[in-house]
Amino acid sequence: MTRTALVSDVHGNATALRAVLDELDRDGIEHVVCLGDLLYGGPQPVECLELVLDRRWPVVLGNADAFVLDPATAEGSPEPVTPQQLDVRAWAHERLSREQLHVVASWPRSIEVDLGHGRRLLAFHATPGSYHPLLLPAMAESEFRAALGRVDADVCAGGHTHLQFVRRVGGSTFVNPGSVGFGYDHEQDEEGFTLDGWASYAVLTTSSSGLRVELRRVAFDPSTVASALRSVGYPHAEARAAMWDRAGTGPRRDGGSRRQSG
Repeated sequence: MTRTALVSDVHGNATALRAVLDELDRDGIEHVVCLGDLLYGGPQPVECLELVLDRRWPVVLGNADAFVLDPATAEGSPEPVTPQQLDVRAWAHERLSREQLHVVASWPRSIEVDLGHGRRLLAFHATPGSYHPLLLPAMAESEFRAALGRVDADVCAGGHTHLQFVRRVGGSTFVNPGSVGFGYDHEQDEEGFTLDGWASYAVLTTSSSGLRVELRRVAFDPSTVASALRSVGYPHAEARAAMWDRAGTGPRRDGGSRRQSG
């Protein structure tokens, strides 16, 4: 039996990332693939990069990682770039050393990973060909497959939308592990916008008998993220910190995890 964790969309939130690391360590899961967007959007871009590099995880380049390297890469995104986002991008870029920026620039758009027992994973941020398209769980089958493109792997995995779901695509299983560091209810009103006080990720288990996909959530303290934003000189910190002030961990507040298998 081989277990491989999928993490994505950390967005500079080392508090959430450490909660995931703690759970992975408790469960003895050593194989992890990062699906991008590790740095931008939170108070700890350097810490998040160092945590991942220390564990030598394979990482694919996300649109927000590319944005930190060069704001011109946002061209082609369905979302317009705001002056506030440019401020946050400049702040994150200034905190990364030249060597660290070189590492980020070396990340590929997609990677193949051996899951063991004759099964392969194709990992990317949004689709194998681009880090901008939005693959949504409610998309029509033809639209979803056209956006994803041709895939030849037992499992294909992407993040980007911060939506945790599993979907069949022909002979492959598509997995979006959700967002580690910036999850939210996509149907909520803009007024009083609230983030999730839990980190979402996934675990793939392969064995001679088949493949198991486990969707997980592990709670963390959102007030720690809010405090960090206010203390590190983060641009427009108060507006972002207020989202974490309103965050909750749902029915369970004991730091435990929620798990759903598919």
